[in-house]
Order: sequence, then structure tokens, then C-alpha cells
Amino acid sequence: MAALCESFTLCGLGPSGGVVLGGGLLALEPGPEPDHVLLTDRGRTATLFKVSDQKPLGCWSVKHGQIITCPVVCNFETHEYIAVHDDKVLRIWKNTDINLDKVFKATLSADVYRIHSLSNGGPVVLFKGGGVRTLDVLLEAPQQEIENIISDEVIKWSEAFMDGEQPVLIFATEEDGDFFVYVQKLKMNSLHKYKVEQQELSKPLSFTAYIKNQVITLLCLYSNDSVYKVLIPLQQSSEEEEQILSKSLLLKLSVSGRVLKGTSFVVLDKDHIAVLGSLAAPGEESKECLTIWNTKFQTLQTSKELPLGTSGQLWCYEEKFFFTHGKVLTVIMYKCETSSLAAAVGKHKDSQTPDASSFVNWNTLADEELVVSFQSQESVALKSESKMTLRPKRSTVAKVQPDTISVGQIILNLKDASTTVFEDELRQLISKAQMPDFQASIGCVITALINRCKTNPTYYPRNFLLHIIQTRDFSYSLCPDLMAVALEKKDVQLLQICLQRFPDIPEEITYACLKVFLSISEACLQRMDVNLESVICYIDIEFNNKEVKTEIVENGFNAELEQDVWDTKITKEAYLTADGDFCPVGPQKAALLNAVLHSAYSETFLLPHLKNLPAQQAVLFLRYLYYLYVKASEKINTTLPGIRSPTISQIMDWMCLLLDAHFTVMVMLPEAKELLSNLHKFVRAQVRFYSELNKIEGSLQELQRLNHQKDSQTYSIEVLELI
Repeated sequence: MAALCESFTLCGLGPSGGVVLGGGLLALEPGPEPDHVLLTDRGRTATLFKVSDQKPLGCWSVKHGQIITCPVVCNFETHEYIAVHDDKVLRIWKNTDINLDKVFKATLSADVYRIHSLSNGGPVVLFKGGGVRTLDVLLEAPQQEIENIISDEVIKWSEAFMDGEQPVLIFATEEDGDFFVYVQKLKMNSLHKYKVEQQELSKPLSFTAYIKNQVITLLCLYSNDSVYKVLIPLQQSSEEEEQILSKSLLLKLSVSGRVLKGTSFVVLDKDHIAVLGSLAAPGEESKECLTIWNTKFQTLQTSKELPLGTSGQLWCYEEKFFFTHGKVLTVIMYKCETSSLAAAVGKHKDSQTPDASSFVNWNTLADEELVVSFQSQESVALKSESKMTLRPKRSTVAKVQPDTISVGQIILNLKDASTTVFEDELRQLISKAQMPDFQASIGCVITALINRCKTNPTYYPRNFLLHIIQTRDFSYSLCPDLMAVALEKKDVQLLQICLQRFPDIPEEITYACLKVFLSISEACLQRMDVNLESVICYIDIEFNNKEVKTEIVENGFNAELEQDVWDTKITKEAYLTADGDFCPVGPQKAALLNAVLHSAYSETFLLPHLKNLPAQQAVLFLRYLYYLYVKASEKINTTLPGIRSPTISQIMDWMCLLLDAHFTVMVMLPEAKELLSNLHKFVRAQVRFYSELNKIEGSLQELQRLNHQKDSQTYSIEVLELI
């Protein structure tokens, strides 16, 4: 069984995207960490992204006039990045490097087609003439002569694997309509050439391959809407001449009269492949879509329509699909399980409707489809098949053993149960740690609770929901409606926990939480249960509501050094902190705002929502950010005390983001004028202070060097003169 899950945008591809520019995306490669990907555009730029945060971690560009000609890869052994520009110029750099002009450079003697980086075998360089070198060998003599193996053939595709400790490279070439496959073992320096059996009136469009038990399985997507399989054994006699590879039909890309014109594809597991292409029925306009097929049962498992069009490229890493959709790079998570006939047939029926995603959108399925969606492999082979019923009678719900039926069936049978029975059954369900497909089952339980909340407005199992979220690894994508219901109920405790635990909250929901937190009065918040561990160390819980006048001593400056340093009038809503300073919000609201500051976001998608924040709330939020900024700057390490307290970087990022969204409005608001002026003065004082520190940096380094050189064992007084 396979399903497409949550999708999100990683970055923009045009000038408006602000991240990946140039003539489109050249390639996407895995980064140094599991959650990182390395993007190369068809121009001058390579960008490292953290996928879960949708944030660039680094961006490097070659000079104007230079072009990156093959995908940038990461050397997993050294965590360095490798690029080739203008076909022959090799560049190697580290994450800390900024200017590629100053990094390692080597000019090679032949044009490079592609670099493949193996996790245990290091980078392998494939030249356009078919020559292959490991990076280490190549760097010993960059100008070494590279043999030309393929003469007039043109390389169309290549891939590298590890066969035990042996790096293996495979690449496909074309010459006058004939296709050839080369397999090279680098350590043994053996090369085998094969000719692919011709297919009448069709040709290969895309290739992919994997290796298992010393056999390479080469899959070819042909223009006749079919996928063929070719087996290439690695154990070959070196004396054998060129062989012709016979192929067998693996999959016909058609279902119910509809044909998929595929452009690229990837292997997901031994029974599933994903194909990107255009799906159309006779007499209908073709629609681009992403599909998952079961090769074992020859069925279309699921599909998602892509109305904005794609570039035809598809990548797959860490159970995520990456492809261009319109002017953005889209990521879709997917899920594959061991194939069973029931699951394949069920999903085949469900896949008639594009965009079907049973893994996330449980509530969009009909009752029968819900049962099939959760039908596990074990539920197909029950102990007594003659007694198996797809939908048992309601009266027997309490007698059914959860171990013998699917999660979807259990929840379906509980549809009309009383609230007590409903919750008791669900509690028993989630207590089974060995339940198959546990994460999906937890998502189903949450969705069942939320669906009952929607149908019965008076029902809200707050404690049950809190228990699940606090005790289970969960994510927003498993039940998107959870936070929407919590926002409607203004359940700030549940929202706070979700913000702290969910890594994939959309920016729209983050903004909605911020707006709710700022809109609730302090009196109401004091009656609510809010976790104060992020503020308890710097805001006194026992506060006094009174107007005061206070002076903040900045890091390295005071009122005497900075004559016009701020003189703040705090309103009745100010709250005493542990150091005697005053916070513009109460401890409950501060803790909730801290949860927002910790949430992951993309500026591109959050900024449009922040512009809709009411002016008074924006000013209050900026006051709180300014307060945090001052408090953090008072400490030598610029770190606030407490658990889950905001970092100085988070504070400054949100402050800049809020000013970008509301600067014009704040300039016009009288109550914001003094705040902006104080903020300007404080930042100016900080700049002066660090400027003075920079002036004595050399002297401080010299002091450190002297202290290392002499280790006085007796008491002494030394006078050091700073010039």
C-alpha cells in the first residue's frame, strides 16, 4: 500500500523566490545531514536547505560569466562540497567558506559529465568521454590524461553504488538511436559494455537502477508508456565481448483507459515506483500528475494532480518527493508498506480520483474507503477467514478484539458509540505499542476525536488530546484539523504544546496562534493553565501592577555614556521581572509568545500573514521583543535563563520580520514612535560597544597568548600596558 501525504513548498525558483535563481533547477542531491538537500540551479548557484525548516543554511555562487555544469555534491567523508563549473574547473569548499574564488581550485584535462558521492566510497568523477576516476586519484594529478572510451556516444544517465566495499558506476549512452550500458568496477578496474535490446517504435526516456545480491536491476521508462526491467550480473568474465541485454516488461502505465506519459521515475521499494508525467483519457485534456504504482500487482496506487506544471524532473530522498511545480520547488512526503492484494485493489479503486491522500486526509474518505485505507497486511489473513466480515454489526462492537481488525474498522464501528465508550476504546487502541503502522493509527485516533468535535460542538476531549500529544511523537501533518479546532476553542495550553512539539506547522497556523495569544486579555490568561518554564527565571510570577519608571543598563553602556538612552514609561500592563525590570506582557502571555518564537517558519510565507496583524497587537509584540532583546543583551553570553527561552537570534529574526511587515504603520502610530526611537538608540549603543571591543581585540588576543605561555606558581602582580 502506498499513499501521498502532506506537501509543502521548499523554496521559490524565480526571482521572486529569492533563493534559487537562474534558468531552473539542474539537480537535487543529499546534503551532509539526513534532513539536508543540496540544490544546484542551471546557472551559478548552489544552495543547502534544511527541509523540515524550509530554510537555506548556505548559498554559494561562482563568478558572473561562469556556469556550474554538473550537480554540486557533498563529500560525506569530509563534509566538503564539490562543484564543477565551465566543464573542467573543479572547486572544493567547506560550509564556513563564503567566497568560492578563494577556495580550492583545480583545472582538469577533460570535460566532466557528473560527480557521484558515495557515503562509504567517496566521490567518483565520470567524464564525458566515459573515463572514471575517484576524487582522491584525480586530485593527485588534476592534469592527468583521461581516456576516451565512448567515442561518438553521448552519456544520457549515470548512477553509482557500493557493492560491499567495491564502488560500481553504471552509465547509459546513445548513438544513432542505439543505447548502450557501461558497468565499471573502480577497484578492479574492469569495464563491461552492453547493448540494450531495441524496442520497435519507442526509445528510453529515463533510467534508474539499484543493486542487490551482486545484480544490478536497471529500469527503463520508454516512450511507449511502459517500464522495462533489465538484469545485469556483476560477475562477468573480462573476456566476454559486448552483450545484448534482453529486457522484460515490468509495468504498463495505463489504467481504466487512461495512459500516463511519463517523463521521469524513481524506485521506492521492491514493489513500488513513482512516475511523474501527464495522465489523460481519450478525448480529455492531459493533466500532469505524480503517481505511485504497484509493480507486483500492476495497479495505480495513488496520484496527485499538478495543475501548475512541472519540469519533468523527480527526486526522492528520505521518503520525500522533490519536484518543481510552477515556480516553486515542492516537497511531498509519501508512505509505502508491504504489498498485499487487498491494499493494492483498494488503492486502485481509490486512485480514480486524483489528489487522494488517505494518510493525511482521513476525514475525506467514505466509510468503506476508510476501512480499506487502514487494512493492514495482518488483517488480510485472519485466523478464521470464514468469520471475517468487513463491517460487523454495531451491537458487537464491544466484543470485537482490536488485534483482529484494522484501526479504521474499529473507529468506524465506534461512530455511534457513547462518549465514554468512544474514548475508552480509543485509549485502549493507542496503548498498544506494537500496533502495526503506529504513527498512522495515532493520526486516525486524533482525527476521529476532531471529527466528533465538529459534529458535536459541545464535545471537546481536551485532556485526552493533551495526553496523546504529550506522550506520543506526533506532527501537524498527521491531523491538520487539530490546531484549527484548538484555535477555535482558544485552547492556549494545547496550542502552546503543539508549537513546542510539532516541527511542521504551516506559517498560516503559526500566525493564527500569535494573533490569538495577543488578543486574549491578561485576566483571562491568568485563569488558564500555561507552562511558564520559559519565563519563570526572568519574570516574577508575583507581580505588582503599578506605573514605574526604570532605566536599563545596556551591555557595556549606561546613561552617562549614552545621554539620550531611553526613559521608558511603563503602563499598567507592565510586569515585574526577577531583576526588577518590567515586561510589557504578563508571564502567561510571555510564555505563549515564546512558543511562537521557537516555531520553525519561512520568511517568504510568514511575512504576508504578519502584515494582517492589527497595529496595536503588532506594537505590543514588538515591545515584548524589545524587552527580550534588552534582557538578553545584559548577559555576557546574550542568553536568557530558563528552559525553552528564546535565543538572541530568534528574537532579532522576529523583530526584523515584524518591522518589515509593519514599519510604515508603526512610523505613523504615536504610541510606537517612542518605542522605535528607543530601539534605534539601544542598537546604536550596542554597535558602539562592539566597535570598541573590536579596537582592543588584538590586545586581548595578546593577553590570552601571554597567559598560555607562563604559568605562575606563586603569587605575583603584573602590570600590562594596553596601547
